[in-house]
Amino acid sequence: MLRTATCGELRADHVGQTVTLCGWADKYRDHGGVVFVDLRDRYGITQIAFRMEESSETQKLAASIRHEDVIQVTGEVVSRGDENKNPKLATGDIEVRTNDLKILNRSLTPPFEPRGEHLANEELRLQYRFIDLRRPALQEMMKVRHQLTTSVRNYFDELGFLDIETPILGRSSPEGARDYLVPSRVHEASFYALPQSPQLFKQILMVAGYDRYYQIARCFRDEDLRADRQPEFTQIDIEMSFVDLEDILSTIDGLLARMVKDVRGTELKTPLPRYTHAEVMERYGTDKPDLRFGMELTDISDLVAESGFGVFKNTVGSGGKVRGLCVKGAADKYSRRILDNDMKKIVGEHGAKGLAYFKVVGNGLESSIAKFFNEDEQKAIVERMGGEDGDLLVYVADKYEVTCAALAALRNHLAKDLELYDPKELNCAWVVEFPLVTRNEEENRWDAEHHPFCAVHPDDLEYFESDPSRIRALSYDLVCNGYEAASGSIRIHDPAVQQKIFDLLNIEAEEAERRFGFLLQALRYGAPPHGGIALGLDRWVMMFMGTDNIRDVIAFPKTQKASDLMMGAPSTVDDHQLRDLHIKVDLPE
Repeated sequence: MLRTATCGELRADHVGQTVTLCGWADKYRDHGGVVFVDLRDRYGITQIAFRMEESSETQKLAASIRHEDVIQVTGEVVSRGDENKNPKLATGDIEVRTNDLKILNRSLTPPFEPRGEHLANEELRLQYRFIDLRRPALQEMMKVRHQLTTSVRNYFDELGFLDIETPILGRSSPEGARDYLVPSRVHEASFYALPQSPQLFKQILMVAGYDRYYQIARCFRDEDLRADRQPEFTQIDIEMSFVDLEDILSTIDGLLARMVKDVRGTELKTPLPRYTHAEVMERYGTDKPDLRFGMELTDISDLVAESGFGVFKNTVGSGGKVRGLCVKGAADKYSRRILDNDMKKIVGEHGAKGLAYFKVVGNGLESSIAKFFNEDEQKAIVERMGGEDGDLLVYVADKYEVTCAALAALRNHLAKDLELYDPKELNCAWVVEFPLVTRNEEENRWDAEHHPFCAVHPDDLEYFESDPSRIRALSYDLVCNGYEAASGSIRIHDPAVQQKIFDLLNIEAEEAERRFGFLLQALRYGAPPHGGIALGLDRWVMMFMGTDNIRDVIAFPKTQKASDLMMGAPSTVDDHQLRDLHIKVDLPE
């Protein structure tokens, strides 16, 4: 080894030892006769002191050190004394004094300093990701990611699960997000698809008798990106045989408790709370509520159905809803301009036509529309909302689905703006009893809410013919801090029931065989009852670290336009590569 210690491990009890350190020059200070260099690696920083001797070679080399040069030093660990200690560094009690210096590699002047006070713009940091990854904050992200994956592997190994890899090159199954396609050179005009999930393979593993499977799986989706999405991502993929819903949920409760214990050293209270899909939609307007704060949605439709305010009255009369939020103590925080512009824009992005609001004054309401409500109506609204003097009440009047989406978005915005939660807090819960199907009015058909392989709640089989919208699936999501952190279901293991679902989704038997024949064939050969779940590893690292940008927790992420700025990908390819694949690029003018 070129070093005997790292830059983060030396302490006072190492004083007197001779050590060799390697790392990057972080800071350089010439104090006349003594040159100090902060030497950095991913473990920490150690101060190096060069005591200059007249015309020594070390003096010349030390004077030439610049930011990010890679150097090696050998010297004696000495105490810095009480007056010179640096309490900000774990190694602040000591320094290494040396005249033995080697410059292992010079660095060009970096476009930004990894430990600079001001963070460079993200585009520049992604272009020079190899420098950005030297930042202690990102190194901590990668460390926590490693700790989480290690915790996952140890937990499942102790429970007798097998880590089995599934193929990356598979068959296109275009539902949901778009597939990434890979042309085959050998099979002309045919394409592989990169997996959006190992879903079908892990079900086949259950048929094959591997009753406890897990995998840290790479997945790919060609979809529009957001701060919490990437075209390639990692999920903790799990499948189990001879289990029911309770078995899956309790297993994942144990996994989360283990992850929190291993990474944070704290206890997570289990079992996690459970809510039905209908319940969270009513209370929070979304199936992935952030439960770190309250501020639940409240329906006042019955209180305003006969009010003098036409917007509310007409909405209720046409079958819509008037629902709102009570924002505690915020009556004077938001100006009319912010409410009429910024917040109206937020709800408008989710289909709402407008935003109504009141300030609570005593037991009454104050706003430009308060005159349309009599004293009794105002008191009833304040009581229903749990309002107190100084609270802000905001409302959306529209179809139920619009009030859900608009107020859920506004609720999250207000909570972040008012700092109602700790970004590093973890508040997790299960959402169960999702609808099996949702109506696609544009296509005049039923679409699977999760995917077409979810088992049906046994109490709802009667609704297949009469009202499919009432059918609940044996599916479940784990929500944490407003994210869908995991999703899964008990699977259909009976091919006859599977075809019944395909029939509901207008997937004819012949088409089902063409698209999913290998799975259906496997189900015909003794498939056990089974179920599973997948957890988004990237999102879990985000939540553990309290960041809302998924690119912070991936070593080499893509931009929101799915570009790799460091590698310059995607890129054009040589003509002969296209000829080998029998592909001709035909770009639109």
